[in-house]
Amino acid sequence: MRLFCTAFTQLLRCTLLGHLRNRLALVLAVAFIPVWITVARLCTSDQVVRISLDTISAPVSAPAGQVGQVASALGAVTMVAGFITFTETFLSRQLDRRLLLAGYPRLPMLMAKLAAIALTAAALAFYTTILLCISLPVRHAAPLALALAGAGLAYGGIGLLLGSLVRGELEGFFLIIMLSLVDTGLQNPVFNTLMDVAGVSALPLYGVTQLALSSALTPHIPWSYGLLTLTWSGATGALALLVLHAQRPSRSPWFRRTRVQAG
Repeated sequence: MRLFCTAFTQLLRCTLLGHLRNRLALVLAVAFIPVWITVARLCTSDQVVRISLDTISAPVSAPAGQVGQVASALGAVTMVAGFITFTETFLSRQLDRRLLLAGYPRLPMLMAKLAAIALTAAALAFYTTILLCISLPVRHAAPLALALAGAGLAYGGIGLLLGSLVRGELEGFFLIIMLSLVDTGLQNPVFNTLMDVAGVSALPLYGVTQLALSSALTPHIPWSYGLLTLTWSGATGALALLVLHAQRPSRSPWFRRTRVQAG
């Protein structure tokens, strides 16, 4: 147990330091999210639209600009969280292999990465909630922050999985961006007014979009919908654990030759 705690603490610190050293990720987190919300506010009219939410039986009327800002905030958080996690995971793969060769257990390594995703998602959610509260009248800030954190958790888990699987950075960036664009586009009631596309409820952002829009624009708070995203986070974390377990780091020829000579 002591070895687990020590390994977890050290690897969590290394992972968070890797996030802080990623200057591009920090710029995206600080600048991209408010810019994306502002673009949605400027490019969407204030015309009142009627949207359908599965959390509410009757259609909801709300300004299109407010709906677009909430949906854009979710999209921005997903991209930033996925990008940060994927970059750190991809760049640290060689270090992870060395740690495994040095005797570090696999489970605390993954748990440290998942804890870093949770902390990153919480920080992004807190920051984005403040921006949304400044930009529009939010009815319930706490569940909105929970929804944003859930979006960060879902795509942070996807970034962790892709960072363990793909061979190049470009492929990972492309997959994260395309999945985020498709997901947020189908979940945005301004573009998909009826929300009747088959399979939309199976996408990562379905639950948090329902929770975010209901919390920000209506008196209703559908807490149970926020739990749907935890399924995605748990699934991607479990798959990442399987990938990490399947990776058997091979020892270098120099290391094998040294052991033969020592024997």
